[in-house]
Amino acid sequence: MIRIGIDLGGTKIELVALAPDGQERWRRREPTPQGDYAAIVERIRAMVDEAERALGERAQVGIGIPGSVSPSTGRIRNANSNCLNDRPLRQDLEACLDRPIRLANDANCLAVSEAADGAGAGAATLFAVILGTGVGGGLVVKGELLIGANAIAGEWGHSPLPLPDADDQPLPTCYCGRSGCIETYLSGPGLALDHSRRHRTSLDAATIAHQAAAGDPDCEASLRRYERRLARALAVVINLIDPEVIVLGGGLSKLQRLYTSVPEHWGEHIFSDQRVTRLLPARHGDASGVRGAAWLWPSD
Repeated sequence: MIRIGIDLGGTKIELVALAPDGQERWRRREPTPQGDYAAIVERIRAMVDEAERALGERAQVGIGIPGSVSPSTGRIRNANSNCLNDRPLRQDLEACLDRPIRLANDANCLAVSEAADGAGAGAATLFAVILGTGVGGGLVVKGELLIGANAIAGEWGHSPLPLPDADDQPLPTCYCGRSGCIETYLSGPGLALDHSRRHRTSLDAATIAHQAAAGDPDCEASLRRYERRLARALAVVINLIDPEVIVLGGGLSKLQRLYTSVPEHWGEHIFSDQRVTRLLPARHGDASGVRGAAWLWPSD
């Protein structure tokens, strides 16, 4: 059976249809209706309908979201797309699509994709990180996605940044209501905020990276702070679950320098005489999350 994966993001909704062998059969991207829950549900229904009409068959549907489903209420929680929070998204989509669906956090979908046939294929343990508008994490152990007792396994972005020093003060306030969350430092907006408050210049993360590569000393300093923070944060993950592979996705994962600089820094914080964990970019790049949503359905 064809499997449809949908990546529901803050700015775009992406759909991919995969054949049973994993080959892509159909792809579409649409803007996400802003702040309008009903319009989001309708947009997803219309995209699935269009794909199935083009392919001529009914599909299984998996969806990655920027949040998670509460085990106690069945409603969405912790989404940085606030209009999704406290909504019965799974139930509403199952009703309008007339079938069961599978729904998971977007970082979990990245982890599933990269463990299945991506950068971490064959690894016994893989931790996947999204470094984008937000920061998330997902964990796959022996091919199985770990959800956890509270359905928050891998929710790394809302842990406090380890070992904050003078450069990290004052602790930024996070949308979740806490202060000093990893997301407030390691997301794209977090990098931009850090640069602005240190150098009094408003630049987005992509511009900071571009200007650092061109030799701008302030942008270079901001990226060096970012790399040290990422190394400290990932060292805690390594000490806790000791993954074979850490895979980076999201816009900031395109910074090639991270894959050499971060392992150089994390060694001083890892409680081991060897550091063999590999830090790798997502093999499927921007398409990995939406592919992982499709892989939420098994192939058999």
